[in-house]
Amino acid sequence: MRASRIAAGYGARVAIAEPGRFGGTCVNVGCIPKKLFSYAAHWREEFEVARAYGWTAGEPRFDWRTLLASKDREIARLNGVYERLLADAGVAILRSRASVRDAHTVEADGRAYSAKHILVATGSWPQLPAIPGCEHAITSNEAFFLEQLPRRALLVGGSYIAVEFASIFNGLGVETTLAYRGKRLLRGFDGEIGEHLAEEMAKKGVAIRLESNPSGIEKAADGLRVQFEGGSEGEFDLVMFATGRTPNTANLGLDAAGVALAEDGAVVVDRFSRSSVDSIHAIGDVTNRMQLTPVATAEAMWLAKTLFRGEPTPVDHENVPTAVFANPNVAVVGLSEESARERYGAVDVYKTSFRALKLSLTDKQERTFMKLVVDRASQRVVGAHMIGADAGEIIQGVAIAVKLGATKAQFDATIGIHPTVAEEFVTLREKAA
Repeated sequence: MRASRIAAGYGARVAIAEPGRFGGTCVNVGCIPKKLFSYAAHWREEFEVARAYGWTAGEPRFDWRTLLASKDREIARLNGVYERLLADAGVAILRSRASVRDAHTVEADGRAYSAKHILVATGSWPQLPAIPGCEHAITSNEAFFLEQLPRRALLVGGSYIAVEFASIFNGLGVETTLAYRGKRLLRGFDGEIGEHLAEEMAKKGVAIRLESNPSGIEKAADGLRVQFEGGSEGEFDLVMFATGRTPNTANLGLDAAGVALAEDGAVVVDRFSRSSVDSIHAIGDVTNRMQLTPVATAEAMWLAKTLFRGEPTPVDHENVPTAVFANPNVAVVGLSEESARERYGAVDVYKTSFRALKLSLTDKQERTFMKLVVDRASQRVVGAHMIGADAGEIIQGVAIAVKLGATKAQFDATIGIHPTVAEEFVTLREKAA
């Protein structure tokens, strides 16, 4: 959608083929409904905190169907908004699935369309592991349309989707277990982030099983019986896998058109998002580079500039901020401590862990964790990491400083806003390492 609108704004004649709803994974079965569910799941704790501040109300009750209906209305509204934006930009909308016939031809609804440039932005699809009984499990796609909440849920995986849905189900009152085959959550993030998140989620009632992987699922008298590698088992009403996604390239005609694909089916592209066929480009999750919606839309804008504005603009995946909307939230920008040591050798680390002021009137023991990683030679801040309420909102501003190459001295010279959690990023003084 972004590539179509921007390209049309630069004067290109553009058509977009979409057989389903506009907005892709993010709008329909990803970022937007997931964040709405996350908001819903946080209210239980907010009601508890409110009592410590003098507020009284009746016993809170949650209704799943109300949340689903509200979510569906908002997604339908967004679908309409996006379709109008495309139409207003002059983009021709083809309401059918398309396939690539050759370097300059696309077929949609039995008709051939010729184009100077073809863009593949078909995203990815969640996958289930090939274990006995996997047909009894669901993925995130189905989680947004459950007819009722389960009493007991098993989430399998250790990255964004798994920890987010574990927090969502737990917050909505589901007895929740999170199983991950690795030794810590959030592989690829700073090591301490994964460790601290597991601790905080466990405090909130999520049963976390590390180095634990399902080997089979079977129907039981009261739900689903899951066997784990090593011989243990458990019973659940719902099993959801969040263990990976596969690029959507099957039956698109890319092979026949000469487009090189990676082993997982991803379109292989260069730094200008160009495939092995000069006229065919690909962006977003279908390239399996960095599976984040803002990255995909940025790739779209860079590509439109390259093709239609005469400004060759390579993809820039350096210092991309990201957030994990678990409870508590996680947000980072830049390098983990481990990656920084690999790249720079000597680094300085500053970190803190504390109980936020908001919780001081309650008996809640959740701790906020914040960390800065600094290249010792240049004193540039090369990584910022946080676990805590509104972490994504806070890191977005910090990301600007990291992207611009701010030094630790410049962070220190910035006056904090008191009392806030965010001020800790500019008041860290004691080196931890």
